[in-house]
Amino acid sequence: MSAIYRSPAGESELKRRYQELLGGWPVPSERLRLPTREGETFVLASGPPDAPPLVLLHGSGANNTMWMSDIGPWSEHFRTYAVDLIGEAGLSAPSRPALASGAYAHWLDDVFDGLGIDGASVVGASLGGWMALDFATRRPERVTRLALLCPGGVGRQKYGWLPATLLLNLLGPWGIRRSARSVAGLSAPEAEPFLDHLVLTFTHFRPRTERLPVFPDDALRRLTMPVLVIAGDRDAMLDSAETARRVRGSVPHATVDLLPGVGHSVIGATGSVLAFLRG
Repeated sequence: MSAIYRSPAGESELKRRYQELLGGWPVPSERLRLPTREGETFVLASGPPDAPPLVLLHGSGANNTMWMSDIGPWSEHFRTYAVDLIGEAGLSAPSRPALASGAYAHWLDDVFDGLGIDGASVVGASLGGWMALDFATRRPERVTRLALLCPGGVGRQKYGWLPATLLLNLLGPWGIRRSARSVAGLSAPEAEPFLDHLVLTFTHFRPRTERLPVFPDDALRRLTMPVLVIAGDRDAMLDSAETARRVRGSVPHATVDLLPGVGHSVIGATGSVLAFLRG
């Protein structure tokens, strides 16, 4: 059993359910397992092999099922590579090097090299947004366009939600569901399938507790590629107003959309992200 899961049975159940969900991937795909310095990395490739490459990095406690509603339109125009992050609830290695160590940029170097791509557009959400930002500030020559959904590492992290969540999680699946709906902002009916999987995940999975390093202004200024940031103004986990202010100040060419009434999970941005990626 990996230390990122609460029990061997829970790990098996979560991976079994994930494999079932991948069976419903809405477009033809290839399942790739790439060797990296952090261990094996699982990648789901879709779209025309000769199309421009697009790398997708999901959020914490998630996996590639995050992109199920996006992948159809995106893969019509791009060769999409949905990457299961290391140390998360997918099929990649359970490795969790320190976030500030630079190890994730080296890991993504290995992923890009394993895919045979020198550079790509990158879409990252939440923790995946942090990893995309970390990679783009360290390897700007490898990122052609950068789209970030509620990214970590820019606005301050909030912790007001934590005490209530810890109490609710003691009540089992009902409490986990209620806290996930509130913290992630998953109140819309179309979010119910994702919420179901989130409840199962956090029943068996140990999320990261490491604080996300904040990118200084001089690092953000290294983002010379086109940048899109979409965040919800009711994000319970991150200060989206500060995210918008800092990006606008340090990356003046960036497009920043602060969505009113939206929480941490941005749903329904498929078209606007695609329009940005196509330039």
